[in-house]
Amino acid sequence: AIVLAACAPQAARLHGTELGGKEAPDFTLTDGQSGASITLSSFRGRVVAMAFLYTRCPDVCPLTAGKLRAAQKALGADAEGVVLLAVSVDPNGDTPSAVRAFSAAHDLGTSWHYLIGPRARLQSVWGLYGVGAFGAPTGPQVDHNDAIFVIDAKGREREIVHSDIAVEDLVADLRALLKER
Repeated sequence: AIVLAACAPQAARLHGTELGGKEAPDFTLTDGQSGASITLSSFRGRVVAMAFLYTRCPDVCPLTAGKLRAAQKALGADAEGVVLLAVSVDPNGDTPSAVRAFSAAHDLGTSWHYLIGPRARLQSVWGLYGVGAFGAPTGPQVDHNDAIFVIDAKGREREIVHSDIAVEDLVADLRALLKER
């Protein structure tokens, strides 16, 4: 008798730096717009694009937010399967009112979750993802990297991209991961 082995589907080739598919570290923070407690693992079944931002940022954060919004629009109906998250790197400046104003200014409104929390809890999340956030705790400038983590529907870290990724490439990666669900 001949036994046929089932072949696992090949993982999508992504545009960013591939992360190997280990489980994304879970955490719980507060949605700065709704006040709801948000756990990363609650988004299993959906693809997650997670950036680290701050509302008073004069340069990279607005570009990243715009890129996420452009990708969301380009996804059309597929956007339902994608969650956009921002994790604050400025616990002093990212107040609920600042988060709502930033979200509205970048046409993201309630179509994403901008997560805030106390400094110790945020620092823990930064550490889990190797994201540095440096600067005076009370100053307006926060030096940080522009990492965007893309997590698949099974909760695995798939790639890291940066604010310079072309929207078309980000959309292609998100769609490829949606097909793997």
